[in-house]
Amino acid sequence: MPDNLLKWRSEFPILDRAVYLISHSLGAMPRATYERLHEYADIWATRGVRAWAEGWWNMPVTVGNEVGRIIGADPETVVMHQNVSICQSLILSCLLPLPENSKRRKIVYSELNFPSVMYVYEAHARAHGLHIETVKSDDGITVPLERMLSAIDEETLLAPISHVLFKSAFLQDAEAITRRAHEVGAMVVLDTYQSAGTVPFSVKDLQVDFATGGSVKWLCGGPGAGYLYVRPDLIDRLEPKTTGWMAHEEPFAFDSELRYAPNITRFLHGSPAIPALYAAESGYQIINEIGVAAIREKNMRQTGALIELAVINVIQPFYSGQEIKGIDIPALTTELIDIKIHKEV
Repeated sequence: MPDNLLKWRSEFPILDRAVYLISHSLGAMPRATYERLHEYADIWATRGVRAWAEGWWNMPVTVGNEVGRIIGADPETVVMHQNVSICQSLILSCLLPLPENSKRRKIVYSELNFPSVMYVYEAHARAHGLHIETVKSDDGITVPLERMLSAIDEETLLAPISHVLFKSAFLQDAEAITRRAHEVGAMVVLDTYQSAGTVPFSVKDLQVDFATGGSVKWLCGGPGAGYLYVRPDLIDRLEPKTTGWMAHEEPFAFDSELRYAPNITRFLHGSPAIPALYAAESGYQIINEIGVAAIREKNMRQTGALIELAVINVIQPFYSGQEIKGIDIPALTTELIDIKIHKEV
């Protein structure tokens, strides 16, 4: 079968000298990033302060639009930030403190959420009298959907969930969780760090209230380029308290009082990390040119081949050569961990 994605290998210099299997920690750098960072330095050196008016100022939105294409968001609904922790804190700053008589004081997420996200919510819960309900996993790999749905009720304020779990790659049913949250008047923050660029989806179709993620991993954009999506009908209704001069309607008026911008820029704060945005664009552009669906198809094909090799060379010999059908991958993974078969091969 011809593989149309192989031609892209040359765009990642490290692949010329290494088998790179750790993009879940730091994605391989695109070759074009060299030129983009040189362009940044050259513009700064030659244009000086004029660089702000010649593109830098708009980059949190223009680069956000590139991310928006990957996650199925409309233009002008995604802005760039430094990381997910900032984005989650910014979302919370729109909602807290709650009115004293508010009954919505519960945050729901699974115990398999990324720890940095949980730290943000734990800190805010302590400061604002919120209750966190942590949905347990039976196997450390998956989160039972019904258990998650039953935890979200009329007392829930937010459900910050991972689309794909960072420990196991388990894909959660974001559509069902969002539907349940909206039925009871709660909101969903979808962490797409592990799914953006690897799983085709649309934040519009899922109808999530917010989405956030970063570029360190599968987007091959490097550190310092987080992103925040806000559902369009929420943009002019929310007023973040984690804010700064870029969120002002007229930032260069240098008013002593804040007047929020009437668009997605109200979700910005201080001056952006311009070098990180230059570095990140190349990865987004490659993914948008290839298409996430093509990436997913190859991912599934290669994963299937690895499973087949594992069955032939590891699993069947372990089970005395018996033919195995309908493998339950989470259960098998747990069993292999329990018997520590990875030490034997």
